[in-house]
Amino acid sequence: MVDPGLALMVFAALVVVAAALFWPKRGLVARFARTSRITERVLLEDALKHVYTCESIGRLCTMESMAGQLEVSTGKAASLLARLAESDLIQSREPGPHLTDRGRESALRLVRSHRLWERYLADRTGVPAGEWHAEAERMEHALSAEDADALASRLGHPAWDPHGDPIPTPGGELPEVERTTLAGVPPGRTVEIVHLEDEPREIYDALLADGLGLGVRLDVVERSDRTVLVRARGREWPMTGVVARNVSVRILPEDETADELVETLRDLRPGEAGRVVDVSPACQGSQRRRLLDLGVVKGTEISAELVSATGDPVAYRIRGAVIALRGEQAKWIRIERVDAPVELAS
Repeated sequence: MVDPGLALMVFAALVVVAAALFWPKRGLVARFARTSRITERVLLEDALKHVYTCESIGRLCTMESMAGQLEVSTGKAASLLARLAESDLIQSREPGPHLTDRGRESALRLVRSHRLWERYLADRTGVPAGEWHAEAERMEHALSAEDADALASRLGHPAWDPHGDPIPTPGGELPEVERTTLAGVPPGRTVEIVHLEDEPREIYDALLADGLGLGVRLDVVERSDRTVLVRARGREWPMTGVVARNVSVRILPEDETADELVETLRDLRPGEAGRVVDVSPACQGSQRRRLLDLGVVKGTEISAELVSATGDPVAYRIRGAVIALRGEQAKWIRIERVDAPVELAS
């Protein structure tokens, strides 16, 4: 004969287990289903962005390229492409899938969120540059269009991400950008870096380790089919062709060199003024955030007011306020001199 107390305990335990498994919205089954749906949505969005990326760089999108990019089987890649076609986001045709207008609009929303988040990480946090892309890959799926617009407003509606890529507007407009890679520059010319490709991560980390960033100038000394020899800041070093193709540049006039003197805020003496050209990419995190909050943006006029007894820091007038900056901070701010005299603080 079964003990009634034991039977009651077993029944209560079964009820608890069933509730943990099947409770609406909070049960394990509901959570698993929700996670599966989220994972599937992320895969679909990543697949859509892969089609967009292939189109934007003129590369053929295939099941194999998608499977490699998303780290899934070719069968799964085929399933994702079929679902995108069913949703009228792509058209399946030879030689490969193409975005529909609706698909391009959806892809550009993802690209906008991704690049805005990278801009946020670069300007407002201390996250290392090598981690921006991976962080943005996760956040692009979490930000709604409204979230992206709010973030853009907070950042001052930036037009470019920290790698030099244009950020799509809320309406999906994206300027055409013509770029020359370092691998295609003839010897004897000087270039300025306008874009660093952030994938693969190993190459991007190597470029950062070499001190490269947006605005950095390089002299192209020699070039062969395999390497490009460059010079900057008193040293020369070779880059393989693969690495050089990840660096997009602007070719400068023939009379300019990499070692040409670039003036910074640190070069101003009391009574002199300059207009901000840009802030060095080397200035990141809380330091960059402070300068931006002070109004140190392109076009702002800044005058040197007072020098401390030790020569460092120096007081500068920025948007009506007198702010002390140390020499290392002032060197991050590139300027062009303003000829008009300024009145010193009394």
